[in-house]
Amino acid sequence: MLHARSAHSVVTAGGYVYALGGSGTRGPVREVERFDGKRWMNETTLPGNGLNAPAAVVLDDLIYVTGGFEGLSNVPTSAVHVYDPTTKQWRQAAALPAPRGGHAAVVLDGKIHVIGGGNSESTIADHSVYDPATNRWSEAAPLPKAEGSPAAVVFKGRLYAIGGRSGFSDYGAVYIYDAGKDTWSKGPPIAPRGTAGAVVYRGAIFVFGGESQRRNKTLNDVLRLDPKTNHWRRVNGMPTARNYARAVLLKDAVYIVGGSRAAGDSHSAAGSKVVERFFIRP
Repeated sequence: MLHARSAHSVVTAGGYVYALGGSGTRGPVREVERFDGKRWMNETTLPGNGLNAPAAVVLDDLIYVTGGFEGLSNVPTSAVHVYDPTTKQWRQAAALPAPRGGHAAVVLDGKIHVIGGGNSESTIADHSVYDPATNRWSEAAPLPKAEGSPAAVVFKGRLYAIGGRSGFSDYGAVYIYDAGKDTWSKGPPIAPRGTAGAVVYRGAIFVFGGESQRRNKTLNDVLRLDPKTNHWRRVNGMPTARNYARAVLLKDAVYIVGGSRAAGDSHSAAGSKVVERFFIRP
């Protein structure tokens, strides 16, 4: 990338990868970068004074950047910034019900689901849902456990919350949310980790990197949840171990974008410019 980043967000919109927010070598990174599969370029500037540990999604071709901590601080915000890649304009949507950072966000059934993270005092289990039709947030069934830095994906119509942490404890639980019933159930656990990246790729869930605080180690694991056996298996290793790993799909491959290479780094760490491509032949 053009800018080193950690605790940032990545999304794919209109055939491009966008890297938003996070911390870099000179403080918060306000520049938003766009990647076409060959090179990175500065696209726009994030409103405000920068964010670390926000969560971003794409809904109806718009990029929503939810919450995060202001600058390099531990002060969370409830702001929701919306970027239109076509007009290259920013606007604000309805704020989160409460400030938070270090959470995860996904789009499920045309709505944005925000789970976990932390406020200025502790990790939280809150599960907030945004309806773009009404520009309003509502509360859904909370996570079974308060946790920050979980990975999250939507797979076969259900939301998967994978791993996470609180303080110096890492979690390996996988929780599965059924929106029709507004309930959580347990999925197959993984080795405990926080700050990992996750995507759905080639019909399965893949998890990339993260950190084990107990082992004081950044991780390079690439794990796959086999949809037939419902068990996790290590299928590969990233060339560069990273926490705050951010994984995103572009065309026929997964890109793991930025993150910190040093164990124990906070979400205000300098991060890296490393981008690595993961590909499996059909």
